[in-house]
Amino acid sequence: MNHLLSDRINNLSTSQTLAMAALARELKAQGKDIISLSLGEPDFNTPDFIKEAAKKAIDENYSTYTPVDGYMELKEAIVRKFKRDNNLDYKPANIVVSTGAKQSLYNIAQVMLNDGDEVILPAPYWVSYFEIIKLSGGVPVEVPTSVESDFKITPEQLEKAITPKTKMIWYSSPCNPSGSVYSREELTALAKVLENHPNIIVVADEIYEHINFSGTFCSIASIPGMFEKTVTVNGVAKAFAMTGWRIGYIGAPEFIAKACTKMQGQVTSGANSIAQRATITAVDADPKVLNHMVEAFHKRRDLVVGLMKEIPGIKLNVPEGAFYVFPDVSSYFGKTLRGTEIKNADDFSMYLLAEANVATVTGDAFGNPDCIRMSYATSEDLLTEAIKRIKEALA
Repeated sequence: MNHLLSDRINNLSTSQTLAMAALARELKAQGKDIISLSLGEPDFNTPDFIKEAAKKAIDENYSTYTPVDGYMELKEAIVRKFKRDNNLDYKPANIVVSTGAKQSLYNIAQVMLNDGDEVILPAPYWVSYFEIIKLSGGVPVEVPTSVESDFKITPEQLEKAITPKTKMIWYSSPCNPSGSVYSREELTALAKVLENHPNIIVVADEIYEHINFSGTFCSIASIPGMFEKTVTVNGVAKAFAMTGWRIGYIGAPEFIAKACTKMQGQVTSGANSIAQRATITAVDADPKVLNHMVEAFHKRRDLVVGLMKEIPGIKLNVPEGAFYVFPDVSSYFGKTLRGTEIKNADDFSMYLLAEANVATVTGDAFGNPDCIRMSYATSEDLLTEAIKRIKEALA
């Protein structure tokens, strides 16, 4: 009956991270001992002080519709956060609160893109960028990187990718899926290229900002000349372990913020009232309250990188942020393992699920067909066991 559905939905790809997570859950329900390294979700609980703020909001009867672009108190808290953490001077009129950073990104694409507009995507990129852009009539233009370049694009690559149709560039730092973090110097070099292209808007996805082991973080909007041509996207899902609370936000030039509010007003209206009140407490908190989580992720990163490097044929960068590794597994392509021919990363990922009972995600979903993504947002014991199984399955 798909012929009764719209071309729009028939041409839309399913999120491969969610599909693999669903498959892993299905196999677990059948009694298989699956270790899932597929979903990007912290395995910590939301901090108690945030939960207390939510309970207080319930008791204070924050139960009515919220302003489309977010409570003013939350927007003011986000303004303070941007100044404190990013040295960005936004005003409440520049802020729009949405139902997760994914809605923030969808709003941006819907209000900025016309059919045929090109959006540069340094690859690898988060799975939903490609489909959101496509769904909004845009044309994703992938710029490939590799493990050797730490999965970062160069100014020369950016310049070469720009055409008269280029409208935007989207990137994440720390990056999902590679964990790479662009330094101030690297972002300044990219900004230099964009000086000659004043109409190109940058979407900087900074959702993993605080899960960062490099000791530094730079928002591209803080680089001279970039503030008025950057939309900064963030949220509380990853750093504060609030994935289910569904709160994301943007800091943007006012004309873009107004357009996103207009769009959101016709789609979902304002985000959840209780989650917004809790988020005020979260973004006002000193980021040091997150240190225990960041230290745990850092320790797991070192564990996983060390164990993965012991597997022959695996190439790996050392990610500086987020909670993923993105190993290049292309040396296994063309080989037959236990009767299974491995033609690509899809086959490799499915082989690990079948033979090692470990769920990963194919790099093809992120624009890099030589890699797979593994999340280390789980316990050290499970990570050690998962990589032991992978090593045995590849031996």
